[in-house]
Amino acid sequence: MSDQIAFFLIDTILGLFSLVLLLRFYLQLFRVPAYNQLSKFLFAATDFIVRPARRVIPGWKGMDLSTLLLAWMVECIIVTSFYLLQGFDVGGSIGVIALLGVFELLKMTLYIMLIMIIVQAVLSWINPQSPLAPMLNSFTQPILGIFRRHIPLIANVDLSPLFALIVIQLLLMIVTGMQMEARAMF
Repeated sequence: MSDQIAFFLIDTILGLFSLVLLLRFYLQLFRVPAYNQLSKFLFAATDFIVRPARRVIPGWKGMDLSTLLLAWMVECIIVTSFYLLQGFDVGGSIGVIALLGVFELLKMTLYIMLIMIIVQAVLSWINPQSPLAPMLNSFTQPILGIFRRHIPLIANVDLSPLFALIVIQLLLMIVTGMQMEARAMF
């Protein structure tokens, strides 16, 4: 019972921190306007660890690798704590833990995109002039742009979010299957 409580707290607190780091990475990657409240919050919540990490881990081609690496390390800590609390010896399983950390980041990325696309689609019908619209457009344009090039508007309705959601769901199934195979190696 206490192991469940400990893992819940570790997973919740570190999972949220990993999410914040990953969102910061994508805000910078997609060059989302930094004047909105979400951007300000993400930068304020993570600056204490990202700024020192940038001194050691350089960026690459406009990507903030220090933020991405920190998010991956947090996910690896969560995975390690899960197995330690279950009584496993994690000494020889560093590669599997690293791989599981990557799978967690991939799943979190897909869920972020899924939620952003849904929120953008709903807001486009309810309030297209919302202050969130520029941020959501910046976030989802790289994904939706692929579908918009191949799927025409039907009666002035953009169906690209629907197809993007289907592809994201398929990718989630694939990543989850690969994650389960990696866990079997433990």
